[in-house]
Amino acid sequence: MRVVSLVPSLTEAVARTVPGALVGATDWCTHPAGLDVARVGGTKNPKTDRVLALAPDLVIANEEENRAPDLDALRAAGVEVLVTEVRTVPQAFTELARVLTACGAPSRPRWLDEAEAAWTAPPRPERRSTAVVPIWRRPWMVLGSDTFAGDVLARLGVDHLYASHPERYPKIPVDELRAARPDLVVLPDEPYRFTADDGPEAFPGLPCALVDGRYLTWYGPSLAKAPRALDAALRAARR
Repeated sequence: MRVVSLVPSLTEAVARTVPGALVGATDWCTHPAGLDVARVGGTKNPKTDRVLALAPDLVIANEEENRAPDLDALRAAGVEVLVTEVRTVPQAFTELARVLTACGAPSRPRWLDEAEAAWTAPPRPERRSTAVVPIWRRPWMVLGSDTFAGDVLARLGVDHLYASHPERYPKIPVDELRAARPDLVVLPDEPYRFTADDGPEAFPGLPCALVDGRYLTWYGPSLAKAPRALDAALRAARR
């Protein structure tokens, strides 16, 4: 089986579970460390000629991270493309199992069982909090409706204020975000790299939780540690 992954979290899942199956991945596939495969460009702009040159048996993708025209071009060239949809934590487990089976995994990996167990009873605060969750600035964009990250936070007791917005990642002026008066602001380090010096200053007087974007947005082996890691960051911000 020769697999090309166009999704960083799926790359990590396949590399850990089916060693040797991956022959290509995106430039953004940073885990596992030291992954030695051909690079095929970004998630939004993969070099389809590079993908085809690798003669993959399967390309794995995601309906949100990858563009339909790129996937259609691969299919037109005769390549099988498996497209995942992940909007909730339970859906992540279902789709991960499907991907790993398609990539030749002989059995369900232990890390997937551990991740599912970790989310069966995740840590929760004594009371729920409201939040805004920027994912970009210049312009400011936040989590909107029907997102995996939003479901992750909801399961940890955090309700983000734009969950009912008609867009999944709406552009909201920062003064409007402040005026919404959330209990806290959640600032991940990807896709925009918010840091202690870049992000919190835009929300004076509001507690800000700087979180690892991999724990918030990736669906793969990191799911096992995500509940406790995110809970610790959120609790630190609430103090």
